[in-house]
Amino acid sequence: MNEQDSGAERHINIHLSPEIMGGVYANFANVSHSDYEFTVTFARVDHEVESEEVPGVVVARVNLSPRFMRELIDAMEDNYSKWRTREGIKNLPEYGGTEGGSEEE
Repeated sequence: MNEQDSGAERHINIHLSPEIMGGVYANFANVSHSDYEFTVTFARVDHEVESEEVPGVVVARVNLSPRFMRELIDAMEDNYSKWRTREGIKNLPEYGGTEGGSEEE
């Protein structure tokens, strides 16, 4: 019987190099799909340019299986909900905020 069959929880131990740990900044994402995968392309775009063509540089492109895409969406929704709750608490008067604090969606 393997570890998955026995119901034992597995822990993934991920190591990052210092270069990758710093991450990259993206303010634009494009999602596309084929029959077999989703592709998320992250870019840094200069929104201050007033010309019709806005310059941007791709900083990362990630290909995901449909199953993993669903898991990623669920994890992002969960974390976004937790962040919204925490930010909402900061805006309560007893925490020094103002009622009706701004919310971004």
